Amino acid sequence: MKLARSTVKSFLRLLVVACAIGASGAHADEYSSITTLLKQKKPEQALVALDKRIEATPRDPQLRFLRGVAQTDLGKTSDAIETFTLLTQDYPELPEPYNNLAVLYAQNNELDKARGALELALRGNPNYAVAYENLGDIYTRQAAEAYEKAQKLDPRLTLTIKPKLTLLRQLFGDKAAAPAAQKPAAAAPASTAAPAASAASAAKSSSTSTSK
Repeated sequence: MKLARSTVKSFLRLLVVACAIGASGAHADEYSSITTLLKQKKPEQALVALDKRIEATPRDPQLRFLRGVAQTDLGKTSDAIETFTLLTQDYPELPEPYNNLAVLYAQNNELDKARGALELALRGNPNYAVAYENLGDIYTRQAAEAYEKAQKLDPRLTLTIKPKLTLLRQLFGDKAAAPAAQKPAAAAPASTAAPAASAASAAKSSSTSTSK
């Protein structure tokens, strides 16, 4: 069983987060206007605005994070991975960039990398609930692959493996039932709070913004 692209998309959460630690009110307004563009499904406009503002403040973690989200929405996966990777290098204490890297790695079916990124997110913030949820989804996907491999190596195990695969099909939806070579995809941005703030509610299919 291969979990279909659209089914995994319903589970993994890609986040828009306010990383603006100690930002002024003016900066908060800038972040809000950009996250509004993302909510309105206007990533092209958001990216243009972000590029201009990052020229003036190249180390601003919030602007760089939102750039990665806009790049993801535009399907610029390689660019988004580079953006989030640089953020983890410059701000390793922030768990959210690791989370979004995990979603993008999962999109490329690099599940070991996705798991590793989520474990780093949780190392930075052991109370990061969204990362735990995403990690559970990665474990589930890897479990399905392990069951498939066991069944191919020894068809006699089909009797015990089939019910487990059926449960996974039910978990990820009907599209997971048919074998396919499709890969997991990143979900649309959901919201969370900044690392030092309380978690905000997360929506699985639309961009939202928060501020610290």
